[in-house]
Amino acid sequence: MLKKNFVSMILGTVGGILFALGMCMCLLPVWNAFTPGLVVGAIGLVVLLALLIVRRKMEGKPAIHLTGKAIGSIVLGVIGALTLGAGMCMVMVWDMLVFGIAVGLVGLVLLLCLIPLVKGLR
Repeated sequence: MLKKNFVSMILGTVGGILFALGMCMCLLPVWNAFTPGLVVGAIGLVVLLALLIVRRKMEGKPAIHLTGKAIGSIVLGVIGALTLGAGMCMVMVWDMLVFGIAVGLVGLVLLLCLIPLVKGLR
């Protein structure tokens, strides 16, 4: 395993777990941990952003290179993830089964659109 892949795996796992745990702490009222959840989620987000910069530096590329395609991919990913999450909330929290499944499927389709956008079609 290459060192850059190992570092990416470790930072991605730690950042993802911290971010997910922080969001669970914020969104589950039973835990009553909204403020600590924000802190843990923010730390996870910082680790994930550090992963982006460290990985690019280890590949010998500039830290951040923004193009129109990169910004469009980020926006599509965020919209797709929020739509999928909203559909999940509709099903599990708000008891809107059919409409929530439909919204979740739209989010999945948006996320699947990232594959040809980023990788291209051959």
